[in-house]
Amino acid sequence: MIGTARRLAVVATTLVALVALFVVAVNTGTLKVDPVQLFNGLFVAYDDSVAAIYDLRFPRILIALVGGAALAVSGVLLQAVIRNPLADPGIIGVSAGAGFAAILVTAFFPALFYLTPILACVGGFVAFALVYTLSWHAGTLQPLRIILVGIAVSALFSGLSAAFSSGTGGVLSGVARLVDANITMKTWSDLQSLAAYALPCLAVTLLLTKRCDLLLLEDKTAQALGVDVPCNRLAISVVAVVLASITTAIIGPISFLGLVVPHCARLLVGTAHRWLVPFSALLGAFTLLLADTVGRTIAAPYEISAAVIMSVIGGPAFIVLLKKARGSYGQ
Repeated sequence: MIGTARRLAVVATTLVALVALFVVAVNTGTLKVDPVQLFNGLFVAYDDSVAAIYDLRFPRILIALVGGAALAVSGVLLQAVIRNPLADPGIIGVSAGAGFAAILVTAFFPALFYLTPILACVGGFVAFALVYTLSWHAGTLQPLRIILVGIAVSALFSGLSAAFSSGTGGVLSGVARLVDANITMKTWSDLQSLAAYALPCLAVTLLLTKRCDLLLLEDKTAQALGVDVPCNRLAISVVAVVLASITTAIIGPISFLGLVVPHCARLLVGTAHRWLVPFSALLGAFTLLLADTVGRTIAAPYEISAAVIMSVIGGPAFIVLLKKARGSYGQ
């Protein structure tokens, strides 16, 4: 049993680490400023270096923070809804479906670009509905089938997205960025689009923590406690899919973050969702910003996408978690 004091210490430590990482991310590149100069340039007097960093790096950093939080919380919610610790918006195809819908809008209906987040949600819901329907067997959801069907659906939409990217011949750079999940050159307008959808959904998840705890029970037990299991499962699924889809529409598909972060969060703060959900958001923001910062530094002056960094880390983690869960989820 993890005590409140330990949880608060973990949260405080993560916050300090996030602030330190923010300063490092701000200074990753040719322009560098110390914290005092950064503060003065933002709030006291105009500074050319700070202004350049503000326009070029701040949107990217803040998008990584909001997107990482959204993907991590989406993973927590999906794992509660499906009752499968291996669920992740990337693995079960939600991110790929949302990304494919965003690419269709970018490639063929540029005049509707402002509707990209909404149409990405439609793509995410289509992918989730496919996985959910095809995984239903003998009146119950089969956890192993969810993973297998999800991987197949994800491969389908990812392949279609890659085909459209190749077919454009690199002319539609927006398509390529969505396929590669590259947050280079993101602007304040991109941040506004992401925050307008993601932040309200993140706030709503704080109201769903108790329901997530109840969904981890057997359906008969939850119903005996007066819980409307289908309605609660649908409501939480909607929030999870919207979080993953909106993030994918702005950043592109990033796999494994929604899998690895919730598991790390459970080890640190326990399984109670009133702690797990907000801490996963905090840890997810830290993780995606760290992946992006590492990608900007290890091959400088070239960059490696944060999605590639997460795949390198998340792939082995998924194998380890699958092996550990095989006894209870593989039958």
